[in-house]
Amino acid sequence: MATTNDHPGEQAAQDPIRLIGIRDSALSLDEVFRAVGDDAAGGTALFVGTVRNHDGGADVEELGYSCHPSAEAEMRRIAEKVAAEFPVRALAAVHRVGDLRVGDLAVVVAVSCPHRGEAFEACRKLIDDLKHEVPIWKHQKFSDGTEEWVGAC
Repeated sequence: MATTNDHPGEQAAQDPIRLIGIRDSALSLDEVFRAVGDDAAGGTALFVGTVRNHDGGADVEELGYSCHPSAEAEMRRIAEKVAAEFPVRALAAVHRVGDLRVGDLAVVVAVSCPHRGEAFEACRKLIDDLKHEVPIWKHQKFSDGTEEWVGAC
């Protein structure tokens, strides 16, 4: 009798990176979720980052994201690293740039794997590494008139 790891569905897919993008228009949860659909995946983890109305105890009035021209390539590099570390069946990541309002989607990432634990871990690694390594910057304007730049790197 074969062990479960002998089944091809238990392994990472040959090309699991289905969607990587930097967008200047509204992000779609449906697009990202559809991108990671895979018949061999038993677990899909999705993370959605939204613009909140506060940061560091101050009220956020406006927010804008900008990025370096290499940002999308860096997202792909991180996605490839996550796919190599986990048995990823499918992976997707999109980040918004431009002016956003409170409640807007800023980033959506999703990972599907054979099992839920792997999907959760891979999704967490993906979003954490994207936030720390991809050259995307957030410019916040607060209700008291102050401003702040927050960098990913």
